[in-house]
Amino acid sequence: MSQPEPDDTTPLFRDERSSSDDSQDDDYRSRWRSIRVMYFTMFLSSVGFTIVITSLWPYLQKTDDSTDASFLGWVVAAYSIGQMVASPIFGWWSNHRPRREPLVCSIFINLAANIYYAYAYLPKTNNKYHILMSRVFVGFGAGNVAVVRSYVAGATSLNERTGAMANMSACQALGFILGPALQACLSFIGEEGVTLDFIALKLNMYTTPALLAAVFGLINILLVVILLREHHVDEDGRHIQSINYTSEERVDISEETVESIDQVAVMTSNILFFIIMFIFAIFETITTPLSMDMFAWTRKEAVLYNGIILCCIGFISILVFLAVKVAALRFGDRSVLLIGLVIIFCGFFILLPWGNHYPKIQWADIKNNSFVTHMPDLMPAPNSTVEPTGCPIEQIWCQYTPAIHIAQFFSADFLIGVGYPACNVMSYTLYSKILGPKPQGVYMGWLTASGSGARTLGPVFVSHVYTHLGPRWTFSLICGMVAGAIILLSSAYRRLIAFSVRHGRIVE
Repeated sequence: MSQPEPDDTTPLFRDERSSSDDSQDDDYRSRWRSIRVMYFTMFLSSVGFTIVITSLWPYLQKTDDSTDASFLGWVVAAYSIGQMVASPIFGWWSNHRPRREPLVCSIFINLAANIYYAYAYLPKTNNKYHILMSRVFVGFGAGNVAVVRSYVAGATSLNERTGAMANMSACQALGFILGPALQACLSFIGEEGVTLDFIALKLNMYTTPALLAAVFGLINILLVVILLREHHVDEDGRHIQSINYTSEERVDISEETVESIDQVAVMTSNILFFIIMFIFAIFETITTPLSMDMFAWTRKEAVLYNGIILCCIGFISILVFLAVKVAALRFGDRSVLLIGLVIIFCGFFILLPWGNHYPKIQWADIKNNSFVTHMPDLMPAPNSTVEPTGCPIEQIWCQYTPAIHIAQFFSADFLIGVGYPACNVMSYTLYSKILGPKPQGVYMGWLTASGSGARTLGPVFVSHVYTHLGPRWTFSLICGMVAGAIILLSSAYRRLIAFSVRHGRIVE
């Protein structure tokens, strides 16, 4: 018997129920309670990443004087390196054991890594490498995203899938909002903050967000242990047998799983997801240094203003997720994905520099005295403690590349904030539908690893290209990548269909 729709299963609408109806309702409520725990886990995973992202660059600068923009790329990528390694492991683990085990283990690793990050200033040397390693372990813990996605895919029917994936992405967007918002609020603690001598801990605008993320991790572990139960349903919503589920009266779908999965569609989905995550990782990485170079913001201003901007993008994303549910029902998942890619292309195209206005040059590293004599306004006053601002002179392109206008920056943020969430939710919604009723832990692990690989290469790519060639080359190359994704999606459009549609059990 197919699982009823949510509106029909509200207990208030039922006057007479048999014991089997009661059991079914209890099962249904338990299933959705567990799915909501997964939503919350995805939310906290997002918070754990974004809560430090806007302060990462100034934290590196303050903690270790030898840090440069290229190393920032590696530190941002470190999170994704850890996640890329962990995702297939946790995905495989979740296919063969109760999902509670990999979830609790991964969240605990994430919790400990955030504490490590907060203490990264303590060693007398090589502090930047301690920050790097802490981000690797935070990312390793975030490998549980594969478990979360596979659980939600396996615990929802085909009709429920798009809405559930959109809800999960909305929770991710809420984390995306709350993380920078908390960082922006905590920026008022200041760079010095207070010191707790008995545990040798400095509570400031850089360490407090990581410690707060550790507290969230503890809450998450308690929710997983107390509320999570194993559920697995087929594409019609009927409970099926699973290695993780021991209840009786489940439908065996072994005949369905014999039917083959379209591996070309699987590979295409992985490539598209890689490109989507690659370009957004670039956007996350470049926002703070770009704004400091173009608008001469201080470290504190960059943390505060970019935190506010990312919050606004998060709110936009939530509206997009609400719209995606309706748009996907009317136009289909593939069409929404295609439109999202076009919007992202427009966002990065707008960021291309133009005009005759050039960025302010940062005086801190100017060595040529003859150059300085012609630019006296750039020199600091004797014994000045003012933080240098502007585009560093060692970035040669600062002298001949036009500055990006603030209106360009805001317009691009808005368009990317609209396009990315639509692409994100549609890419792995399509992926889960292509896989069908087969246990998806390992497949979702590879999808997450694909995204993590993109998050690894994206920051490294942009930090080197941006540092040496500037924003014109950076955003031109990104536009080319997005155009390539649009062409790939168009060429494979007919193959990106649900497993049941491919095998003729459901008409699209």
